[in-house]
Amino acid sequence: MEDVVGAKEVAGMDVLELTAIGREQHDLVGGKAAGLAGLIRLGERVPDGFCVTTEAYGNGRVPRAEVLAAYERLGGGPVAVRSSATAEDLPHASFAGQQDTYLGVTGGEALLAAIEACWASLHSARATAYREANGVPHDSVLMAVLVQRMVDAEVAGVLFTADPLTGSRGASVVDAAPGLGTAVVDGAAATDHYVLDGTEEGERGCLTPARRGELRAAGARIKELLGGEQDIEWAYDHDGTLWLLQARPITTLFPAPPSSDKPGPRLYVEFGHVQGMLRPATPMGMSTLRSMLAGMLAAFGLTVEIVDIGGRLYGDLTDALRDPSTRQRLVKLMAVDFGPRAQRAVEHLLDDPRFAPGKTRRRRGAAAMRTGPKAAAGILGALARPARARARVFGEIERLRRQQVTDPATAAELLELVERDAESSTLADAIIWPVVSGLAVSAALPPLLKDIAGEDEIHTVLGGMPHNVTIEMDLALWEVARRAEPHREMLLQTPRSDLCAAQLAGTLPDFGLDAFLERYGVRSAAEVDVGVPRWAEDPTPVFTMLANYLRVTDPEQAPDRRFERAAERAESMLTDLARRARSRHALRGRLAGFFLRRSRELSGLREAGKLVGLYALRDRRRRLLLIGAELHAKGLLAGPDDVMFLDLPELRTAVESGADLRDTIAARRAEYERERRRRTVPVALLSDGTDVETLLPAPPSDGRTLTGMGAAAGRVTGRARVVREPSDAFIEPGEILVAPTTDPGWTPLFLTAGGLVTETGAVMAHGPTVAREYGIPAVICVPAATTRIRDGQLITVDGATGTVTLEEVPGASEPVQR
Repeated sequence: MEDVVGAKEVAGMDVLELTAIGREQHDLVGGKAAGLAGLIRLGERVPDGFCVTTEAYGNGRVPRAEVLAAYERLGGGPVAVRSSATAEDLPHASFAGQQDTYLGVTGGEALLAAIEACWASLHSARATAYREANGVPHDSVLMAVLVQRMVDAEVAGVLFTADPLTGSRGASVVDAAPGLGTAVVDGAAATDHYVLDGTEEGERGCLTPARRGELRAAGARIKELLGGEQDIEWAYDHDGTLWLLQARPITTLFPAPPSSDKPGPRLYVEFGHVQGMLRPATPMGMSTLRSMLAGMLAAFGLTVEIVDIGGRLYGDLTDALRDPSTRQRLVKLMAVDFGPRAQRAVEHLLDDPRFAPGKTRRRRGAAAMRTGPKAAAGILGALARPARARARVFGEIERLRRQQVTDPATAAELLELVERDAESSTLADAIIWPVVSGLAVSAALPPLLKDIAGEDEIHTVLGGMPHNVTIEMDLALWEVARRAEPHREMLLQTPRSDLCAAQLAGTLPDFGLDAFLERYGVRSAAEVDVGVPRWAEDPTPVFTMLANYLRVTDPEQAPDRRFERAAERAESMLTDLARRARSRHALRGRLAGFFLRRSRELSGLREAGKLVGLYALRDRRRRLLLIGAELHAKGLLAGPDDVMFLDLPELRTAVESGADLRDTIAARRAEYERERRRRTVPVALLSDGTDVETLLPAPPSDGRTLTGMGAAAGRVTGRARVVREPSDAFIEPGEILVAPTTDPGWTPLFLTAGGLVTETGAVMAHGPTVAREYGIPAVICVPAATTRIRDGQLITVDGATGTVTLEEVPGASEPVQR
């Protein structure tokens, strides 16, 4: 149906018939009315009605005469009066139930009062809180009101064209109840639940098989017409006619994997949480990460397809799962490199017939054949001469840190350098094999010490680890804090934004921060994303951490002392475990002693590989920003950092042809901010969007004990500090840090924390590694920890059992280390 009324024609109109609402009039009629008008244009059956527009709301009065006239044209009788705010039924925020709805309104005066009540609900406490949680400015929202003829419903409910719990796009889900359906949307009563996946199902509940089929077909049709998964409210009247009452995007779904031409369902495992990064990558960051990760995997002779799903890195591991020779090893790989959540997900799929082992054509590529001898020589060399291997690693780090580079003058020349560097993003052998050696000896300890040592004892050996560049960074910042003590009040009382401006202007007193940033300014939270500012550019997080350190007054809680204690416990445990192993078997004892000692000499190098990569990212970021500055000066970008929301081919188009990509950039920035607000990211996805973890049986719970995986030995009771972003996190000494994940940019917070709880991770990931080295108990992979644990709640973290206990009886506020 063509638009009946254009935007210019409705100027000054306070009331519009649903059939007269045009395609570009969302701001005039709000999300709900615009969505229903769209369904009418597509030929769908929608109850007649009209809209009291945002123009009327802006005038501050209900247009009495126009409303009553429209009501009379509708035929009077009972109507539904529903909010239709401009921030409603959006792709990223449904605002479901946040503003008011009134059903069965009869008579002109009652209708006018209901419209006023809908207007008022825009400022209710729940609507205000929802806008704040979704980053919607209050002053940007206006309210329209939708008035529709009531459907005399025999049965009504909600249809989701994808399963909102599992994420599967292969099934529709329906909740239905007799009558108006308010019991469904309000959650006020039990409903009949149906999963419509194409399989036959007989008579059950209030929906006949024929009506279930009609709903499934309607959902598929509307999803296709509107271009995305939909949340649809519907009703059958007593004549058996299906009416559509609302259709809006399903806002909670994690994006589905891109389509693949490979056979069967695919398995994608998320890589970012191992790096402590759950936030999305910028488009330029994603482009860089994919090339870096491909280069790292190539160094091991591996080829894995890397895909972007929701701004996160996922690897397609389907072929390895279906390969009879690798599927069992894949489960073990998950445990070491991806964490227990990914391991459980992959293990579950071993019994899924869709991933049954089959015939494969395995070819050992030339890269793999070259890598084998080189890897063996590198690893054996590091094991034989660990001090020499460390010297080479730290020598390379220092060389890169001090390396003087020059930048060309033009954007075209700069871009050539960036593109060339993107094709050669592999770690040097001097770095990669000592790092791999440290990871290998640590991974070998559990099987080598089976029946001799528990996991917590092995974690103790890995505590207080020397030669770790991230630990050295954290302790260097502690030294800065000690030197900054004379300026304590200034640093604690001055807004961080003012401190940041003073630091960048060079007007702060000299207490060692300049030297710290000179050495470690390449770091930040989410530092593997080239699109994220470094501490040298924005030292605000560093001032937050300094403030945390300045609150430490107990000498025994000083970070350097805590690290020393962890190292002392590690050395003592190493001696004890080696003795135990020798008492069992002489040869096994000598081997265990060798691996235990090499773990202390090499495992700390695991952070070095990442630091080396950051120097390349530093140079790439600087050059990209220089290109951005030139394009900004030409009026092609709103700001230099807009380049981070393009990929390299798009950037080349802008540089060579002067293409204006500002609309593309604005849309990607908005999507990036929406994804940043996402609280959970699936660790394993199927190609239809199914979150594999939702298929696993729920673990037993007593209501007080949260179960994860122990990652650092010890037990501590203290107040929880729930932190979702490290840049503004204040942690009192001894509080337990509860976070979605952690990467090296978070680790300075560990210096004052009494313990660590995360929702994701792996035992050998950055956060748990640093926690062990500081000797603070850590439990990782606790589902929904940041929502199930309240800020300030007294909790007990037990790294030996992998549990977090929610204490029912308030205890002393001071943590108790055992």
